[in-house]
Amino acid sequence: MTDPIDRPGKIIAIHLSYASRADQRGRRPAHPSYFFKVASSVAASGGTVERPAGTELLAFEGEIALIIGAPARHVSIEDAWSHVASVTAANDLGIYDLRANDKGSNVRSKGGDGYTPLGPNLIDARKIDPRDIRVRTWVNGEIRQNDNSSGLVFPLAQFVADLSQHFTLETGDVILTGTPAGSSVIVPGDVVEVEVDAPNAPGAPTSGRLITTVTQGETPFDKSLGSLPTIDDTQRTEAWGSAEEAGLEPAKTGLSPDLRAKLEAAPTAGLSAQLRKRGHHSCFIDGVAANIPGTKIIGTARTLRFIPAREDLFQSHGGGYNAQKRLFDSVGAGEIIVIEARGDATTGTLGDILALRAKALGAAGVVTDGGVRDFDEVSRIGLPVFSRGAHPSVLGRKHVPWDVDVTIACGGAAVQPGDIIVGDGDGVIVIPPSLVEEVVDATLAQEDEDTWIAAQVQAGHPVDGLFPMNAEWRAKYEASHA
Repeated sequence: MTDPIDRPGKIIAIHLSYASRADQRGRRPAHPSYFFKVASSVAASGGTVERPAGTELLAFEGEIALIIGAPARHVSIEDAWSHVASVTAANDLGIYDLRANDKGSNVRSKGGDGYTPLGPNLIDARKIDPRDIRVRTWVNGEIRQNDNSSGLVFPLAQFVADLSQHFTLETGDVILTGTPAGSSVIVPGDVVEVEVDAPNAPGAPTSGRLITTVTQGETPFDKSLGSLPTIDDTQRTEAWGSAEEAGLEPAKTGLSPDLRAKLEAAPTAGLSAQLRKRGHHSCFIDGVAANIPGTKIIGTARTLRFIPAREDLFQSHGGGYNAQKRLFDSVGAGEIIVIEARGDATTGTLGDILALRAKALGAAGVVTDGGVRDFDEVSRIGLPVFSRGAHPSVLGRKHVPWDVDVTIACGGAAVQPGDIIVGDGDGVIVIPPSLVEEVVDATLAQEDEDTWIAAQVQAGHPVDGLFPMNAEWRAKYEASHA
C-alpha cells in the first residue's frame, strides 16, 4: 500500500448504508451518518487483530474503502467520484462490548490497533463503475457476506459530496462505506478474508484477499481509568446479526415496568420526532382521536384485519366465534388491539360488550381506523379507544372480520403484532420493538432540554440562540446538569 493509506489523515466510516443491513436492523436511515476511526487502527493484509481480555463480541465488517485522490470541498454529487483515486477492501472491525458509553462515536469499540485492515491492492476508481462494485467476506473459508454497491441505500458518490460539505477531504483520506448483512462475531483463531472487486469491468480488477487472523489479548482493562466492557442481549443480537445466531430466545413482546414508565413520561410528539430522525416517517396512525379526553395508551399490538363486506364471505367468516371475538377473548394485560378498517368510519368495529371483555382482561386499549358502536357506553366502561368516532351500525354493513395477529394497515401505518403502540392527545404512533429503547431514551433527553429552555424563556430570555441552543447556551445547559 502507498504511504497515505498506511497512515491516512482521516478515516471516516458510515454507520448504516446497505439495504440488506438496514432491513436486518429494522431501520432504514433517511440520511448517511458517520463516525471517525483513528489512523493508528490501519493494518495491512496478513496481520492480526486482538480481541481484548474480558470481551466477547468482536465482529467483522467487510466493506468497500474509498481512497481520496484529490482534495474535495463543496463538491457536487456529479463531480464527487472524480475525487476518488482508488478503491480497496476494508474490514471495519469492532468490539460491541465497548459501545455502551461512546453513544455512536465508536471511539473505543472501533479504534483499537489493527481494527482497520486495508488492501492488499488498489483498484483504479476511474476504470470501474461505482454502482457495480462487489464486496465479499469469508470466515475460515466460508463465505459470510456477498453484496454489491448497487445495494447501497445511498450511492458511493453521495458520501464524498456530503462529507465535503462539512470539511475538506484530503489526499489519502479513507472513507469506509458501510457493511452489508452477514456481519457477525469472530473468535480467536478465526481467519477473516475480505475482497472487493469489479467483476463486470474490463479485466475484472480486484483488491485481492485482505486477510486478518484473530488473536486473544491478555492485558485486562483498568477500571480506575474508564468504563469496563459491558454487554447485554441487545448487543449480542446486533453483534451476531440475530437473536437466533446469538443463541438467545426470541425477544418477548411485553414491556418491562421500566420501559413502560419511560414511555409514560415521553410524549408522542417527541417520540415521533426521534423516529423521523432515524428514517421512520410512516409511524403515525392518522385520523383517530381518544374517546376519553386526556387518556394515554401504551402497549404491544395485537392486530385484527377486516376486509370489505361481501355476503358469501360474511356468511362464512362473520358469524359464530369469528376473528373479532377470538381476539377480544384472548387479548392480554397491557396489549392494545389495533384494527384495520380501511379508514371507513361508517360502521362500528367494536361495541360495549367487546369493550367490556377487553377491559376485564386488562387490555391497555383499542385503536381502530373505523367507527365505534355504543360510543358513550364504551367510554363509561373506561376502555381507552382511539377511533374515527361514533357510529350506530352493526359490523356486517361494511366489514368482514378476517384474520388476527397479522401485519395490517391502520390509519395509513403498517402495524405488526408486537409493535409498540403509544397514543395521547397528539395522536397514535407505532414504534418497532428494536428501536423503542433507543427512541424513548433520546426523547426523554430532548424533553429535559426543552424543559430547561422553557424555563429560560419564562425567565425573560429571547429565543434567538436559545431555541435551538447555540454553543453559549449549550455550555450553560451542560453546566447546569453537571
